[in-house]
Amino acid sequence: MSRSFRPKAVHPLGDCAAYIEFSEELDLEVNALIQQLAVMIHGRALPWMHDVVPALGGLALHFDPDHAELHGAPLQAAANLVAECLKKIDPKSGAQPRTVEVPVCYEPQFAPDIDEVAKKTRLSAGQVAQLHVAGDYRVLMIGFAPGHAYMGGLDRKLALPRRAEPRATVAAGSVAIANDQTVVYPYAISGGWNVIGRTPLEVFDASRQEPSLFAAGDRVRFRPISGEEFSKMQG
Repeated sequence: MSRSFRPKAVHPLGDCAAYIEFSEELDLEVNALIQQLAVMIHGRALPWMHDVVPALGGLALHFDPDHAELHGAPLQAAANLVAECLKKIDPKSGAQPRTVEVPVCYEPQFAPDIDEVAKKTRLSAGQVAQLHVAGDYRVLMIGFAPGHAYMGGLDRKLALPRRAEPRATVAAGSVAIANDQTVVYPYAISGGWNVIGRTPLEVFDASRQEPSLFAAGDRVRFRPISGEEFSKMQG
């Protein structure tokens, strides 16, 4: 490895989980390592491990603290597992990420904040849409709500803070930006990000074999569509 990766801390999450922290700030190289670690630990299929959840700067391990095959203190066992997997990771051997294409309509009826974003960035609404479409995005983690993907790769010209007043309800499929990331709201929920468009795709459906449209590590490309195309695709 070009860098030495070691956990900075191990935090208990109640009695049945631990958060292994590598970085308190977003580091894309660390994030890629965490996603590889999550895949490797999942692949071990350990009987005492219930779930592995990668985050921006660490990963949560959910386990059965009373399982007969968990040897020693649970937190130490989790830390030992991560240390063991770290020794076997080759950063060049990670699985080829899939690319998810997301059609987005940036027209005003689907983009309640695009004019305000344009004003604050000194761009036109069309330029905001163009810059957003031009980005090469990667899903950094799924969080906040099921299927809610946080994506890095937003153009710095669009980097704005969240809205001062969050909305009680943001429409399903809303495409929004804040700071250096973009998201797609999986269903109608509250949120404070700047909404600049909407996709007709169903981002999350618990009845599907793969409920979430996105997974950590995915590459995402946005494609502009018209309001008429939006209506046809939604129908």
